[in-house]
Amino acid sequence: MKTRSILRLSSSTISCKKSDSMFVSVRQISTGGKRPKKKIYHRDYQLDKVMDLQKKPSLILQLKSIIQSQNQQCLLLRDLEKEVGFVAKWNFMSIIEKYPSIFHAGGGSGKQLPFVTLTRKAEKIASEEREARVLMESILVKNLRKLLMLSIDCRVPLEKVEFIGSELGLPKDFKKSLIWKYPEYFSIKDVNGRAYLNLENWDSSLAVTAREERFAREGVLASAGGLKKVRIMKDGNYLGPFAFKMCFAAGFRPNKSYLEELQRWQKMEFPSPYLNARRFDVADPKARKRVVAVLHELLSLTMEKRMTSAQLDAFHSEYLLPSKLVLCLIKHHGIFYITNKGARSTVFLKEAYDGTRLVDKCPMLMFNDKFVTLSGRNEISSFNSVNSSQVVT
Repeated sequence: MKTRSILRLSSSTISCKKSDSMFVSVRQISTGGKRPKKKIYHRDYQLDKVMDLQKKPSLILQLKSIIQSQNQQCLLLRDLEKEVGFVAKWNFMSIIEKYPSIFHAGGGSGKQLPFVTLTRKAEKIASEEREARVLMESILVKNLRKLLMLSIDCRVPLEKVEFIGSELGLPKDFKKSLIWKYPEYFSIKDVNGRAYLNLENWDSSLAVTAREERFAREGVLASAGGLKKVRIMKDGNYLGPFAFKMCFAAGFRPNKSYLEELQRWQKMEFPSPYLNARRFDVADPKARKRVVAVLHELLSLTMEKRMTSAQLDAFHSEYLLPSKLVLCLIKHHGIFYITNKGARSTVFLKEAYDGTRLVDKCPMLMFNDKFVTLSGRNEISSFNSVNSSQVVT
């Protein structure tokens, strides 16, 4: 079942209990005459809002790239449709008109065709992108190596790397600028007529997850080692080497039995995501917890700590992800969040966000923010917080 079909709210199943809460009934299953309980999926309004807030900045940055790719960095408006399509063209025309501080429109009089360029101020800031790309190179090389180390054969089809290229922050020419530049790390080989990106050597120092790195920074492991008995907190968080950070929605109120079960899960040890998945029985609870760690690490490797559901789903065979991936993500709603805002269903790593603000930003995202501020838009973090609503699925 596709993610969109699971989470899409149909008008026939929505009923309102309060003005700030929506409830959607799941398919009723026979329970011997007893009324089945409704399962509640708590919406995170702030992460839904992230998808709305990124729409115009995304158009601004895309138009910047299109202009920079043209001869003399000047785009004839008649060619805009060729670049983005007839329907999307009108969104970009609106952006050009709305943000004269970034885009300069000219021509249209006499024989001069209408065109658009970047303003001088925008060009000055755009020139800083090269420096951001230089700073990103070592980060991208490291993340690509970790991406391959997570896979069962230390290789991933090249087309799948390209599929998530923008999420990883890869440049369009990454095969030339990264893969061929570092033959000691990467190679491209043909396997049964399909091009694969291969890892050339294993580096044990990279087999450390983002979760473990965060624990080391915060001194969690050292603190946990000095405590004889640690109890789980009401927000689901637990001080221990195998625990995940929980970020439940504001409307979620776990009861005692839920917290007790969660504590057992948080305390349970599990194999590293960097160990080969073939070594473990998928029915083993420790192996299932390891899958959560794999998903956590995959999202951690992206610039904005999120991927579309389709992108995650594309890596089933490389990482031996569960067949019911969406249900796994929903079950661990303190760690992941699925939103249907935007054109595609998107999976967030919840701990990476403080409200609508991405906590840690790479050099490329910091450059993008600086360029977009020319529009006069407030940064995402400046938007007022709104209480999360809850939805039953």
